[in-house]
Amino acid sequence: MYPSPFHLVRYGVLNAVADFKATYTWRSWSFGWLGRMLAQVLFFTGLGGMLDHPGAVRYLALGNALMTCVVDTMAVVATTSGERRAGTLSLLVASPADPMWVFAGRSLHWPVSGFATASVALFGLGPFFGVTWAAAQVPLVLLLIALTALGTYCVGLFLAVLVINVPRLRNVVSNCAYLAMMGFCGVQVPVDFWPRAVGAVVQAVPLTHTLRALRAVSDNRPAAEVFGPVVPAVLTAGCWLLAAVVIFRWLVAVPARGAGTLDLSY
Repeated sequence: MYPSPFHLVRYGVLNAVADFKATYTWRSWSFGWLGRMLAQVLFFTGLGGMLDHPGAVRYLALGNALMTCVVDTMAVVATTSGERRAGTLSLLVASPADPMWVFAGRSLHWPVSGFATASVALFGLGPFFGVTWAAAQVPLVLLLIALTALGTYCVGLFLAVLVINVPRLRNVVSNCAYLAMMGFCGVQVPVDFWPRAVGAVVQAVPLTHTLRALRAVSDNRPAAEVFGPVVPAVLTAGCWLLAAVVIFRWLVAVPARGAGTLDLSY
């Protein structure tokens, strides 16, 4: 009997915990990674102070604070490609279990790290730029951060599958992905600023919807405007995850198992 996806993800999470401990100490995460992300928020929000536009600072503070978790989750593209360098990709593909669920679990430390980073940015830096939260809003904000982290993680898994056979592109793809989201999904400027075609494309990105919901919470808008974007955020995340599973089997697992030709090298 093959292991279930739940068991594969669970054991993958154990690897994720070990990987995170090997990558960061609490000092290097707090003063290195977190400090870098907070500086990014301060930089872009500071630019808003130079604009002659009411609410620009607050708009940029919200968008860039939530964006920090996306930068974190896109690291899954690089770490998944690292399976080839480590020599474990062939073993995973040769296994009768579905290796896609292993990948889904063993990089889950990135959305967890992203959730923590964005939480510090929103609750720690936000008040300095007019972004404050009532006690009743805090659970909603945390939920939206979690949905953003997990949704963009699914996007990252899809991109990781696309570059797993060309790992030299892993950093290029991950950087371009989060920069595109930063530019077009409403982080720096409203989605309506761009041509309609761009606005239509970014509806497929979970960040577009969770950020809209977060702004609705911050503006004390009706519940329909807060929870309305949550549905497409969840649906698009599920579609990206499903696409990652299907494409992995089509591009990697089935051809490699049939031909036994998966290359271990870069």
